[in-house]
Amino acid sequence: MPSNDVRTLLQTAVPTAATGLVAAVVSAVVAGGKGALGAVVGTVVVIGFMGIGMFVLQRTAKSLPHLFQAMGLMLYMAQLLLLFMLMALLKDTSAFDFKAFAFTLLAATIVWVAAQARGFMKAKIVYVEPESSKGEKPQKAGSSS
Repeated sequence: MPSNDVRTLLQTAVPTAATGLVAAVVSAVVAGGKGALGAVVGTVVVIGFMGIGMFVLQRTAKSLPHLFQAMGLMLYMAQLLLLFMLMALLKDTSAFDFKAFAFTLLAATIVWVAAQARGFMKAKIVYVEPESSKGEKPQKAGSSS
């Protein structure tokens, strides 16, 4: 994984993990041990889903750059749909507190997306191709006259 990708992953995973830690403490106070467990599970699910999605998106950007934006939109929709489906599957669980899980899932997802947006805005990613080294003049866009 290139250093830019690792940096972006760290800039998103660390705030998300910190949010999960705060949610686990609050959930432990409010709902006890099962609440803390629900918050931890929610945090792990978000970091796992979003981390895998970020890895897939970076691989797509390298191999199929023309599909990057469409793939990004489709990936986020698929991630949210999978999170909703997971919530629907686990709504009757007794292994952990579902409300703590759901609120942590929501908070961690929002923090992940916000941290990812902030990371990309602050990243100095070159998006213009440098001039060729052959010394050729660049072609003018527009009419051929």
